[in-house]
Order: sequence, then structure tokens, then C-alpha cells
Amino acid sequence: MFGFFKSGKPDSPSVPADQGVPETAALAEAPKPSWAQRLKQGLARTRTAFTGQIAGLFGAGAKIDEALFEDLETVLLTADVGVDATQHLIQRLRDRVKRDKLTEAEQLKGALKEELAALLAPLEKPLDTTTAKPFVIMLAGVNGAGKTTTIGKLARRFQAEGKSVLLAAGDTFRAAAREQLTEWGNRNQVEVIQSQAGDPAAVIFDALHSAKARGIDIVLADTAGRLPTQLHLMDEIRKVKRVLQKADPGAPHEVLLVLDANIGQNALMQVKAFDEALGLTGLVMTKLDGTAKGGVIAALANKQPVPVRFIGVGESIEDLQPFKVDEFVDALFS
Repeated sequence: MFGFFKSGKPDSPSVPADQGVPETAALAEAPKPSWAQRLKQGLARTRTAFTGQIAGLFGAGAKIDEALFEDLETVLLTADVGVDATQHLIQRLRDRVKRDKLTEAEQLKGALKEELAALLAPLEKPLDTTTAKPFVIMLAGVNGAGKTTTIGKLARRFQAEGKSVLLAAGDTFRAAAREQLTEWGNRNQVEVIQSQAGDPAAVIFDALHSAKARGIDIVLADTAGRLPTQLHLMDEIRKVKRVLQKADPGAPHEVLLVLDANIGQNALMQVKAFDEALGLTGLVMTKLDGTAKGGVIAALANKQPVPVRFIGVGESIEDLQPFKVDEFVDALFS
């Protein structure tokens, strides 16, 4: 049942001193952009839909009036901030105008940035994996959200922190899901527990016992992607959690829902449904680089304030990072 995968690559050929460094090699050695730079690049579409339009509203000489608030409301809704979160932000800005006696529109830009950061603040709660060993992370989400890829990136991240990792191929429903997770096992040189029997609860149960026997720090348990309306599959994922709790009353120690940012306001429905079924402890927001709908994080903060543990803005390992409110808001307004 168990498999241990290793990967490697041949040594790079040496370059004679008299030939110099090829242009491609020089490009390869160029420093990678910082996370702040990649986040800013990844949120470019959201920034265009959000602050790009706001810049026109808050131009020099513009006055604060009812028309300004109406235009600002439209911009926020366009960025998928959601009706309730938009009304919250608008009301907070109205209160500040009265309290601080603001008259110039450009004065509202800084106020909006501060109010957005305050709204998002409850979502910033870093994941702590030191409370149990093995620390079991169960990942859920619909097909296409990037769940299996997220598992691979998390495995690499935890390894970089000096932790041992084991993967459980609990997605026995989707064709090729085990093969995809096995490939991530190859890349990260970690064990992948899998079975041909097709019972995801049994696979994850075996993975937990194996992790205990081997002294593994973290178990990442994949589950079958499903829509909240697929009641039989939601029942199955509940069973997975119950079986884990029989093996370890504290498990799973983290239940992460992986969300594709492109779905916009549908994220609220998914969070609500999966939270009711599993009791979510955190979210991973992926594909923020491919959408103009990044404002949905504000909608989640207002309606479903489950902590956002990580956000993703690209395909590389480094493009999945812990969610930090100040970094996120700065990237939106810069």
C-alpha cells in the first residue's frame, strides 16, 4: 500500500571559462521577485477593477457628496466585495466623514484602506501545526479549485520548515486523482498512502496509523472534490472525519476548504455548506492571479469569517503564502 518516491536531476554541465556564461544561464540566475512583488502582480486584475476605478473617484479636487458614495458602492460591488460588505464599508466611511469632518474625496482613499484592513483583520490567523503529532490536515473543495496542487505546495512548505510529511490519497472518486497526488509525492520525496479499494475513509485511517508509527509530523489528507449539492458525497466526507476521530479524537486538527477565487460570490455558498458539514477551521484561496474578483475575501470576512490560512497567486511553490492583511491591502492599493 505504501510507496516512497524520490526524484532527482542530473548535474548541470560545466561551462568552459573562455566561453562565458550563456544568456539563458544569466537569466536563470536573476533574482526572483519578492512575495510582495508577486502578490502585487497576481492581484493586478482585482486592483484594476478595484482601486483603478477608485483612483478616478478620489482625484484631486473631487468633493465628498452623495454621488461619490454611489459611485464607490458600484466599484466595490464590481470587485465582488458583496452587498453586505459594501454596505458595511460605505457606512463606516460615512461615519468617518461626519466624525473627522472630511470634505475632500482624496481623504477617503486612506480611510477606505484602513476600513478594509479592519474588516479583513479577523481572517488573519496563521496555521499552527505544533499542537499535535501527527498534525492531520484534511482538505476539501470542489473539483478544479486546486486542492491537489495546494497539497503539493503545502507539503513542500512544511518540509522547508523541517517537518516530515505524509500524503493520504483519499480522493478515490475522481479519475487520475491518485496519480496526480503521487506525482506530487515524487516531486517532494514524501510517502503517499493510497489504495485501489476505493474507500477514502480507510485510506486516510491507514495514513494516520502509519504516521503515528513512523513519527511523521504532518498528514495531508486529500478528499474527493464535490459540490455541496452532491449530498451522497458530502455524507462520505463526513464519514472520513468520523473515522479519523475514532483513530485520534483530536483529528483532523485542521479542516481546510480550498476555494477558487474565480467563483466570486459562490464562495460564500461553498464555505457555508462545507462549514456545516465539516466544521471548517481555515480556507485556502487559490487563483487570485486569474480573477478580478479578489474582493470576495471581504465578502467572506463579513458573512463567513473563517480564517484564510493561505492565498495563491501563481503556479510556483513560492506563490502559496500565508494570508497577511496588510500585505494584501497594500497590494490592492499600490
